[in-house]
Amino acid sequence: MKDKIFPLAGDMVCENCALPSSTIEQISKEIDVIVSVAATTSFYERYDVALASNALGVAHVCHLANKCGNLKMLLHVSTAFVAGDQEGLLMEKPFKSGESLRKGYNLDIQAEIKLVENFKSKLRMQSSNDKLEKKKMKELGLKRARHFGWPNVYSLTKALGEMLLANLGRDLPVVIVRPSIILSTFQDPMPGWIEGTRTIDMLYVAYNDQKLPCFIADHNVISDMIPGDLVINAMMVSMAIHWDQHGGQAIYHVTSGHRNPLNYSITEESLYEYFHANPRVSNGGRIVKNKRVLLFKKYTHFHLYMILRYKIALETLHVMSVFGGSFSKNYNKLNRGYNFLMLVAKLYAPYVFFKGW
Repeated sequence: MKDKIFPLAGDMVCENCALPSSTIEQISKEIDVIVSVAATTSFYERYDVALASNALGVAHVCHLANKCGNLKMLLHVSTAFVAGDQEGLLMEKPFKSGESLRKGYNLDIQAEIKLVENFKSKLRMQSSNDKLEKKKMKELGLKRARHFGWPNVYSLTKALGEMLLANLGRDLPVVIVRPSIILSTFQDPMPGWIEGTRTIDMLYVAYNDQKLPCFIADHNVISDMIPGDLVINAMMVSMAIHWDQHGGQAIYHVTSGHRNPLNYSITEESLYEYFHANPRVSNGGRIVKNKRVLLFKKYTHFHLYMILRYKIALETLHVMSVFGGSFSKNYNKLNRGYNFLMLVAKLYAPYVFFKGW
């Protein structure tokens, strides 16, 4: 392993991926494959951060790839949800430069970068509060994504990355792999292996902790998820098939919804049955009772329930918090939890009601 692997410290948001010119000169003669998998996967990322990594980062990888004279393959991992919330059969076709999911709107990445710079400049003139800037940049990302027809900043910037790749990598042997929601592994390196929590994993963690009293889901909607090792296998095969095919792009959806559909009713039942058969135990040794999550088919019904069940009680506690002490502390904690669940439901709504395959 030590004789074959040479890790290099770099940064994809910088030109030449922040590699020294001497290193680039060396590797440009030796590299035959570039696999671009780096990205920020948060649905609620800062707009400047998501643009820098998921869009401009792809441009920097392309510039590096164009310097590699012996390159046989540039494989880029995107997401199937660059399709936004379109319904029906979704084809494996590339994006045109400037193409928006919302008809009549043109998506100009340079204009978006300028907008971000101006927005940050105005924010910093008004305040030096880093937390405020972070919050406003996240809100801007969500607003711009929905302005152009995408559900979140992640899917928007991944689509932008594909557009840049089509333009800058047009003379390269390019393959784009678009997985749906990536889950733990099916077999390799072992069944159920995963590292960290991303996208839908956080809902399973919340269910495990019994901190998910209610949520949104249509039982009949397909939950398009794919094990991580199947994504890797598809990447390996696509590399072998398209090796050294310069010009044009090959695109593959790596998904399960069409071939092996799994709807949300099965997902919910599987969660309940698993934890019923394998009950959790608290730190004190007490068995945690397994409760079903109350699911709503419509976001409006979920929102109304949250107001009646929690928000009214929270506001009562808020009034009492003027007395300070535990009232104020409890209100702040519970209100953060309420706002977080409302935000998560808002971000996940396009996926739990997704009608495409």
